[in-house]
Amino acid sequence: QVQLQESGGGLVQPGGSLRLSCTASGSFFSIFSMGWYRQAPGNQRELVASTIRGGSTNYADSVKGRFTISRDNAKNTVYLQMNSLKPEDTFVYYCNARVYTTTGLISNDYWGQGTQVIVSS
Repeated sequence: QVQLQESGGGLVQPGGSLRLSCTASGSFFSIFSMGWYRQAPGNQRELVASTIRGGSTNYADSVKGRFTISRDNAKNTVYLQMNSLKPEDTFVYYCNARVYTTTGLISNDYWGQGTQVIVSS
């Protein structure tokens, strides 16, 4: 099993910044991919940004140039630096990870519990 612990959400004014963190722990060999998704009530969860082992990153068009995803492999931690935040960035943000299991397979998705980000004046 893999546990994902998120932190860093909160209330911020438009134009402000927040940094989300997510650390993976549990029984696995290494991380294959980590990323962030967001979801509003009643809507589907959408990709914000992701990174796979090797450093390749992927961003939603709506956050390109404002958000930056980074990863510390030694700490099994992924970060999401969110700058120039807008009210439309108000969502619950979920950490996602897929890992290499101890048998060498790539796992299914694991999810964190979610952290609320509110952008409001």
